[in-house]
Amino acid sequence: MNEILLAPEDLGPSKGLDSIALLSSEERLQGRPKLCSDCGLCDSSLKGRMASTCIFVRNQTETIEERLHGRRSKPDDELRFGIHRAQYAARCLKPHPKAQWSGIVTRLGARLLEQGLVEAVITTAAAAGTRFQAEPVLARTPEEVLATAGNKPCLSPNLRLLDQVRDQGISRLAFIGTSCQVHMLRALEPELGLDRLYIIGIPCSDNVTYPDLQYFLTQISRSPETVVHYEFMQDFRLWLRHENGSIERVNFIDFPMDKLHGIFPSACLSCFDYVNRLSDLTIGYMGAPLGWQWVLARTEAGESLFELIRPELEFGELISIGDRTRAMPRYIQGLTRPPGSKRPPFWVRKLVAYLQRTRGSKGLEFARAIIEMKLFRNLNYVRSKFPRFEARVVPGHVYRALAPYAETYRAVFGLDLKPPAERP
Repeated sequence: MNEILLAPEDLGPSKGLDSIALLSSEERLQGRPKLCSDCGLCDSSLKGRMASTCIFVRNQTETIEERLHGRRSKPDDELRFGIHRAQYAARCLKPHPKAQWSGIVTRLGARLLEQGLVEAVITTAAAAGTRFQAEPVLARTPEEVLATAGNKPCLSPNLRLLDQVRDQGISRLAFIGTSCQVHMLRALEPELGLDRLYIIGIPCSDNVTYPDLQYFLTQISRSPETVVHYEFMQDFRLWLRHENGSIERVNFIDFPMDKLHGIFPSACLSCFDYVNRLSDLTIGYMGAPLGWQWVLARTEAGESLFELIRPELEFGELISIGDRTRAMPRYIQGLTRPPGSKRPPFWVRKLVAYLQRTRGSKGLEFARAIIEMKLFRNLNYVRSKFPRFEARVVPGHVYRALAPYAETYRAVFGLDLKPPAERP
């Protein structure tokens, strides 16, 4: 690898949380919404459709769900996980050696090309000479898909490749991407003229720019230059895999948040689709036991995708252990702390980490807890930084999912946990 990580003193967050744009000093991004995840649409000939399709201009999640499923979410786990027909704990029988997990996503993309079900796959590779700098790829062969294995937790303008899809006469396409990209793609789907579109969704929370990722690793890891993969795991720790195969584990509670303040784009902190609700098939890890992948088949097309890859998988058991509601009031109260607050004392962090691992939620209950925390954090962020945007960017299912905590939220923030139109 040619990737070189600069020393911490040479790096720093590209902005603070008060910034209202993603790298707004870049000429390429000027003229875009104040909230922008650089999905790539504005780099294509479809730029003129941004205002009517962008998730940060007007969130159309519930409208698109009605088009896909003929209904909106039921008042159960669908409010958190999105509408789905089935969910599984699974992993590849023969894991891809360079995959973040076992490689279900890349194997499925390759299989679609092998069987001629699609002519191309839009996915994300690592830029030459780096491990994590995201680079959109229009893969035309199975080998090109498999070469993209591994997580690239950086913003990636994948939708800019839609022009290449049109120019190359591609009519059957698979798309692997994040929830903001998928929202835009679904909003555009009726006018793209594709005979077939398969969407494989990646659960996504807080992507960063590549410079901010480099900075993050210097603050978290004992050897940032040798990190090959990393993931926020179900045991409340960040696992970092190094070149020599060793695993470094860092408790969430031990993160130096005073040094990490400002690395996440405002758009990611204003997003409410961690689980990629509008995909055909969502493939992640959060709701599965440690070591397994969590797969949600959402549509009829998603079920067919899963059946395509099923022979190459082994299956585990989905579990649900713990009670997330006991800890949620403390989390809501914690949102009142100033951003970038320093870590608690060492002995407090050690105790909290122990309690999280031994008594914390596991399996599907862990997924519910993390999703609700992200919804609360981001709702609070929008209300504090972009209050005029709330009615446009916060979908209705968020309020319904968080309704059980309405009294606690009102006691802490003095606000009703309702959409703006329903508040006095």
